[in-house]
Amino acid sequence: MSIFILFIFIVLISVYTFSGLRSIFLNTNKWVYVKYIYLFMTLLFLVNFLALYIYFNPKPINSSYISNLLIGYIFSFVVFTLIFSVFLLINDLQKGLLVTYDWISGFVSKDKDKDKDKEIDRGRRKFIGQIGLAVAALPFASMLYGITKGKYNYKVKKIKLGFKNLPKSFDGFKIVHVSDIHSGSFDSKEDVERGIGMINDQNADAIFFTGDLVNDDSREILPYIDSFKNMKSVHGTYSILGNHDYGDYKKWDTPDAKKDNFNSLLDYQSKMSFDLMRNENRLITKNGESIRIIGVENWGKPPFPQHGDLDKSLTDVDDKEFKILLSHDPSHWDAKVLNNDKNIDLTLSGHTHGMQFGIEIPGIRWSPSKYVYRRWAGHYQNKNKHLYVNRGFGFLGFPGRVGIWPEITVIELESIS
Repeated sequence: MSIFILFIFIVLISVYTFSGLRSIFLNTNKWVYVKYIYLFMTLLFLVNFLALYIYFNPKPINSSYISNLLIGYIFSFVVFTLIFSVFLLINDLQKGLLVTYDWISGFVSKDKDKDKDKEIDRGRRKFIGQIGLAVAALPFASMLYGITKGKYNYKVKKIKLGFKNLPKSFDGFKIVHVSDIHSGSFDSKEDVERGIGMINDQNADAIFFTGDLVNDDSREILPYIDSFKNMKSVHGTYSILGNHDYGDYKKWDTPDAKKDNFNSLLDYQSKMSFDLMRNENRLITKNGESIRIIGVENWGKPPFPQHGDLDKSLTDVDDKEFKILLSHDPSHWDAKVLNNDKNIDLTLSGHTHGMQFGIEIPGIRWSPSKYVYRRWAGHYQNKNKHLYVNRGFGFLGFPGRVGIWPEITVIELESIS
């Protein structure tokens, strides 16, 4: 029933959008083209919506290019109609308020030129509609790019971080940080392997993966096990679990089925040669000196699960050791890490995806994610403690990325005096 209500709502918004386009183009020679283009777009939306509901229900374990394209177009069309409709609604509400005011105040003028008023109303609606159309067209075009090219538009982001307590042997130590693979969303193994090739091109000393290997089902990773096993670094790949890895977002037939799925996920991580840390720590040793790698299970603010136990993961860890923490949700840094007695020098997180939508250009850095997460992407520092939030390797929900591109982070550690 909820799907049906949503469908009807979007159809009504589409009709309202059509009226706005009509007010802009009706008396021009472009109207006939605009009318049929928009009717085609609407028909395409309706067909996609029904196709997804009929043919992709229940949801398959792994996405396909066609299903992602259908979902992506639905997202794009809905965003276009909603933005355009907001502008139309602002104008129509203003007009309604003025008419109501005239009626309540009893203002009636015999000399009032009703035809002139109607012409002014039409002109104002056309002008506001033109602004709304321009504003709505930009995200629509961007989202179409995002679902076709943007989702695999991998970006290598490099940063150098200096630490006074970093052992000299680790000066220049190169970390590659990836997060949020979400393998069930992929629809192109070739593009995924191109991203893995970019990871290997960095010649990392160590690779750190900060969770969300799958969306729901551990079997999503099966087509990509050999691909991710090919990630190469001197000291191997270390990983943790994200909130999606526990299978909490899928309805399982029995509790045992959910448990078996989780155990399979652990096994697949091993097959990929990922050293999975579940509230544990590891030592990386070089020339007789070492740094400590700490990995906690997912810890997030409700409703996200809190399986992470930072104190347990720090068992037998010396306060003076240089420490890198892998923690999926950046909220953990503010809540538990900053005030921890055992100084944690660098925390690596993911989870937010930068909401896969935003603007990152010189002078402007914005995403809706900033209204949900205080630390949503990139580097943050509080005194001598550092946090880096990776924007994610994969994608979830909206099968694309706009402005916030999939990320491969390269962090070079420097020993400073």
